[in-house]
Amino acid sequence: MGMVQHYPAISRPIEPVCSVCIANYNGMAMLKDCIESVLSQLGDLSVEIIVHDDASTDNSVSWLRGAYPQVEILASPENVGFCISNNRMAAHACGEYILLLNNDAALYPDALSTLVDVSRRQSAPGIFTLPQYDWMSGALVDRGCLLDPFYNPIPNLDPTRIDVAITIGACMFLTRNLWFQLQGFPEWLESIGEDLYLCCLARLSGVTVQVTPGSGYRHRQGVSFGGNRVTSNQLQTTYRRRRLSERNKTSVLFICTPTAMAWPLLAMHLAALTLEGVFMTLARWDPRIWSEIYGSAIKSTFAAMANLRAQRLRVQLERRITLKSYLHNFVWLPQKLRLLLRHGLPSIR
Repeated sequence: MGMVQHYPAISRPIEPVCSVCIANYNGMAMLKDCIESVLSQLGDLSVEIIVHDDASTDNSVSWLRGAYPQVEILASPENVGFCISNNRMAAHACGEYILLLNNDAALYPDALSTLVDVSRRQSAPGIFTLPQYDWMSGALVDRGCLLDPFYNPIPNLDPTRIDVAITIGACMFLTRNLWFQLQGFPEWLESIGEDLYLCCLARLSGVTVQVTPGSGYRHRQGVSFGGNRVTSNQLQTTYRRRRLSERNKTSVLFICTPTAMAWPLLAMHLAALTLEGVFMTLARWDPRIWSEIYGSAIKSTFAAMANLRAQRLRVQLERRITLKSYLHNFVWLPQKLRLLLRHGLPSIR
């Protein structure tokens, strides 16, 4: 793996309260809105901004260096994915807190002060997010997410519900010490599902995962990685995104589900995944759907089983909560069934 090129900020804070970490790949057109939203934060908080550029081909690094010399830049010579990008930024960060922020997102003006205030009022460190709003319409997308039995995220829209199952990586806030205690994102996941893994691991350790009552952030959903958004009432996705999503959710399900329940749940999940893959392949008459998404995800799971069992043993030995507590923020109707009934079959490109 090539050496990361470091472009220091002209005036990096000595002891920032928060390090805002922005993973970027070909996002030059969106970075201005993202960075300006951080620079425009209300309150007297010392903030550093770190951007990890993942071998962009759109001149992002040169543009950043000219437009925002106060931004710390880590430029990778090769594309390494979301997990490694964020791990590198966290290792470089100096803040008491870390905020992982997508390059296609923008904070409300009181976002950082709200996150810091909520975190400091809590007796023990936790993971937090802000309410997410659609970039174009301004509609509420989620207040964190719940999970279905197969670890598919379900948007939480309940304003009275603060504890959630996961926060998405587009806006994830926690202390730097907690990040390193949880060992950051597992790099073998590449991209997609790293937020699911970290939040499930945190909750197993007794760490709370919550959404703030107020403030928020706007998000161009799916722009930074492609797919995962509804267009003209149809869910849009990509082969690569779906493959990584199915593979990684399966891995997290097996590693993190407490007790022997993991085994029958894994069997049911793989059976459901097989049926779904056959149905989608026949319905779209597209053999790539099976070979590149479902077949690939199932094959990868069996190929990695020895490693997954070792990780599961390590994680479960450190578990601090009961199965009942862990499942508190699960909803039992499968999310894919909800989406199928609402939007029909997804479009895959």
